[in-house]
Amino acid sequence: MREMGIAAGVLLLVSVIVIGLLLRSESRRLAAETELQRTMQLFDVSLEVNSTIRKQDLLVKIMETSSRVVNAEASSVILVDEARGELFFDLALGEKGDEVREIRLKIGEGIAGWVAETGQPVKIDDAASDERWSSKVAKRVDYPTRNMLCVPLISKGKIIGVLQVLNKRGGEPFSERDLQLLESIASPTAAALENAMLYDALEKSIHALKVTTAAKERMESELRIATDIQMGFLPRKSLHVLAARRAGAESDAASVSDVLDASAVEAAGTDIAADSRAYIRPAREVGGDFYDYFEIGKDKLFFVLGDVSDKGIPAALFMAVTMTLLKGKMTADSTPGTLLTAVNQELYKDDSTMFATIWCGVLDIATGELVYSDGGHCPPYVIRAGGEVLPLKGRKGLPLGVMDDMVYADNTITLELGDRLILYTDGITEAEDGQQDQYGFVRLGELLTREAAADQQELLKRLVEDVDRFTNGAVQSDDMAVLIVDRKPANRPTTAPLVML
Repeated sequence: MREMGIAAGVLLLVSVIVIGLLLRSESRRLAAETELQRTMQLFDVSLEVNSTIRKQDLLVKIMETSSRVVNAEASSVILVDEARGELFFDLALGEKGDEVREIRLKIGEGIAGWVAETGQPVKIDDAASDERWSSKVAKRVDYPTRNMLCVPLISKGKIIGVLQVLNKRGGEPFSERDLQLLESIASPTAAALENAMLYDALEKSIHALKVTTAAKERMESELRIATDIQMGFLPRKSLHVLAARRAGAESDAASVSDVLDASAVEAAGTDIAADSRAYIRPAREVGGDFYDYFEIGKDKLFFVLGDVSDKGIPAALFMAVTMTLLKGKMTADSTPGTLLTAVNQELYKDDSTMFATIWCGVLDIATGELVYSDGGHCPPYVIRAGGEVLPLKGRKGLPLGVMDDMVYADNTITLELGDRLILYTDGITEAEDGQQDQYGFVRLGELLTREAAADQQELLKRLVEDVDRFTNGAVQSDDMAVLIVDRKPANRPTTAPLVML
């Protein structure tokens, strides 16, 4: 009997051991199944978040996947704006999505701000009672938050945002396992999100480049048109005027860079003439230097050279207005001084911040009397028939557009037969080489002395070549213009070309 009791006890012990082993095995099996399930969830999440490179699509997948995995009602991704030290909603769905996107949280503000600041995950069972809670978002969307999980999104050691899920379904609080699972989700999510953000920035840069390129092409096209329009204001032909009557023909021109030939002029019945030629080269597509010359009255030549203070399109517009006023107000009875006085009053009314230096004159071809007025311009040079080069001085006025009641004076000299007048803008004398040394008045005077006997076209060519040789490839910072007026015996003029660039 005693032996039977021992046997029963042994059997019971064995049964307990076996049951214990079975239970332990089942626990391990369940744990293994749980771990496998968690691994599969993470694998599915990784597949989801890496299925797109587009940021907006990825944000939607992150929120949908996070909510599904931890069985939450809602989810959101809040990104870090490093430049402003703030968190913002790059994507917000629903009727009040636009309002949510306007919300910005300071780093450290609210639970999301605290996570972004500390880099620590957090599980909140009662959001409203947490001292870190901010109701900014909840008030905008009218959505009560009971409990939540919030984890940082860290890529390459840098917090780029936070991932949060709201309100566990079924009314239960989130568990520690939910928090661990969300942390596990955050790692592949952060890497995919940073790649998507880089791709998004690249797309925006490419789009901006395309827009900029298209705008640049439009601008270049418009500038080419503006160049043609601006050059249309300038005489594109050399001018040969005879005393007593005009007996010359002017050359044709196809474009601003064409070579222009003056036609032969019959000089029968006359013995004195005036020739005008010019050269202009803007520093940009369009510029502010301008010139003009035309006959007025009987035996008189009007000519003008000016320089607007600015460059580019604004200067070109101011130049166009100035030239229009000059032509519109110049009459046979006007003097250069009265003309500039009238034009200045009109320009000053425009309330422009720009101004223009200007020099204009009226030459009586028969007598050689030259009446001129100077509005703060570079001093011209007179090359006498014998080769002497002299700066032309006289009473100066202020540039056009500076003072409304400025009265410009008339000055008078006589150009003898064979004398030449050289007008230029400061783009010539202030042209700089690589060491920022300027071409200057001395070099200009020496060049004019050396080339005193050259014809107009040859002188223009050699002057520009000398300036370019001096600058030696340095960027042209200012417009360049030169105007030459000769008073000479009326021999049949040569057909030397006039180059206008």
